[in-house]
Amino acid sequence: MSDTVESAKENAGTAPETPAREATGYSWYVLTVLVVVYILNFIDRQIVSILAVDIKADLGLTDSDMGFLGGAAFAVFYALFGIPLGRLADNWNRVRLLSIGLALWSLMTALSGFARNQVELTLARMGVGVGEATASPTAYSLISDYFPKRQRATALAIYSSGLYIGGGVSLFIGALIVQAWNKAYPGGGPLNLVGWQAAFLAVGIPGILVAFWVSSLREPVRGAMDGLAATSHTNPFRAFFSDLSMIVPPFTLYGAWQRGPVALAINLLTAAAIAAFAAWMIRLTGNFPQWSAVGFGYYAVFSWASTLRAKDPATFRLIWGTPAFICTTLGYGLVSLAAYALSFWSAPYAEIVLKLPKQELAFILGANGALAGFLGVIIGGRVADGLRAKYPAGRILVIILGVIGPVVPIWIGYTTENSTLFYAMNFLAGMLGATALGAAAATTQDLVLPRMRGTATAAFFLGTTLVGLSFGPYMVGQISDLAGTMVDGKLVGNLRVGILALIAVAPIALALLVFAYRLVPKAEASIVERARDAGEAI
Repeated sequence: MSDTVESAKENAGTAPETPAREATGYSWYVLTVLVVVYILNFIDRQIVSILAVDIKADLGLTDSDMGFLGGAAFAVFYALFGIPLGRLADNWNRVRLLSIGLALWSLMTALSGFARNQVELTLARMGVGVGEATASPTAYSLISDYFPKRQRATALAIYSSGLYIGGGVSLFIGALIVQAWNKAYPGGGPLNLVGWQAAFLAVGIPGILVAFWVSSLREPVRGAMDGLAATSHTNPFRAFFSDLSMIVPPFTLYGAWQRGPVALAINLLTAAAIAAFAAWMIRLTGNFPQWSAVGFGYYAVFSWASTLRAKDPATFRLIWGTPAFICTTLGYGLVSLAAYALSFWSAPYAEIVLKLPKQELAFILGANGALAGFLGVIIGGRVADGLRAKYPAGRILVIILGVIGPVVPIWIGYTTENSTLFYAMNFLAGMLGATALGAAAATTQDLVLPRMRGTATAAFFLGTTLVGLSFGPYMVGQISDLAGTMVDGKLVGNLRVGILALIAVAPIALALLVFAYRLVPKAEASIVERARDAGEAI
C-alpha cells in the first residue's frame, strides 16, 4: 500500500487493509441507510406543501408568502451552509457530520410546530435548511467512495430516490395527522396546537433517533475507488470556520480586504449592485423576505467564490472556472425549479382549484410522487450510465429529457378539470423530470478530483437551491397573486396561471445543456492537467 493510501486509512480509521475497487455488500447497506436519511430529509422539507392551505389560513398569508416559506426561507440557508459544510465533508469524518446534521434538522422541524406567526416559522425553516445542508455533500462523497465510477450514477440515482419517496410520504402523513388531530381537538389540542403544528412535531422527532443509526456507519478511504486516495485536513474545523466567514457579512468584507484593495472594491460594488436589484424587486413585488433572502444568498455565494479562487485555485478552476460544470449545474437547476414548484404547489392546486378532498389528493399525489420519482430517477440513472459508456457526454442527454419531457404533461394536467387526467399527467411530468437528477449529479462529480467532491456537491446544490428551490415555489406563488382577484377584500390567487408559467424556463435550460453536451468531454479529459496548472500537487 502506498504512503498516501496508508495515511488516508489512518485518518479514516475504519477502512479495510486493501480498499476494493468494486462495490461490496456493505456498500449497498450504507446506500440503504443513506436513502432512509434522504427520505427523512424530504419529509421534513416537503411537509409544508400539504400543510400550506392550513398554514395560509391560520397565519393570514398569501400565495407568494407561502412560496417564500416553501422555497427561499429554507433554500438560501441550505445552499449557503452547504458551502462550508461541503468543505467540512471533504476534510472531516463524513459519518459524524451527517449524524449531527440529521439530529439538527429533525429538531428544527419539530420546533416548527410551535410557530405562531410567519417570522417564527421562517426562523425554524432556516434552521431546517442549515441542518439539511450536511446531507448531500456527505452522502455524495460517501457514495463516490463506496461505488466505482461505472456504478456511480446508478448509486446516486438510488440515493436520490429518497427525495421522491420522502416528498410523497410527507403528503400522506401530513394530511393524516392534520385530519386526525383536528377531529380529536377541534379547538386546538395540548399546548393549544392545531393540526399543522402537530404534523411538524410528528415527523421531526423520529429523525433524532435515526441519527444514532447513522453514527454506526464506517468511514471509507477517501478517493480509493478512483486510485487517488487523499488525506484529511489536519485542522478541519479551522477550515470550516474560515469558510463560514466567507459567506457571513461583514466578515466577507474583511476577507476581501485581506486580498487587497481591488478585491475589496469589487466586493463592495457587487454588494451594492445586488442590494439595488433586491430593493427594486421588493418595490416591484412588495415581498421583502423573498428578495432580501435571495440578495443575501447571491452576495454570499459571490464572496465565497472570490475567496475560494484566492485560497484554493485548483478547486475554483475545476468548479467555477469550468463552463461544463456551470452549464450542467444551471441547466439542471432550471429542471429543479419546475420540479420543486410542482412538488410544492400540486397539492394546494388540487385542493383549491379542483376542489379535491385533502386526504384523497394527499394519498394519490403522494403515491404518484413517490412512484414517479423513484421510477424516473432509477431509470434515468441506469440509462445515463449506459449512455456514458458509449458517449463521453451521454449523461447530458438524460438531463435534456428531464427538461423537454414534462412540458406537455404540465400543460395538459394543469388545464384539465378532470381529476384522473390531472393525476396521470402529474405522474408523467414527475417521472420524466426525475430522470435528470442522477445524470446531473454524476456529471458534476466526474468533473472534479476526489478531494473536491464535497465542495463540488455544495456548488451543484447552489444551482438546485438558489436557482430551483428559491425561485420555483415563489415564482408560482407570485404569478398566482399577480393574476389573482380580490374576493370579499381578500386576494385569491390564480394557481393555474402560476404553474403554467413554469414552461417558460424550458428553452433556457435546453440551451445551457446543449452547451454542456459540447463541453463535458474535453473538461473531463483535462481534469488532472487543469488542476496541475492551477497549482494542485498530483
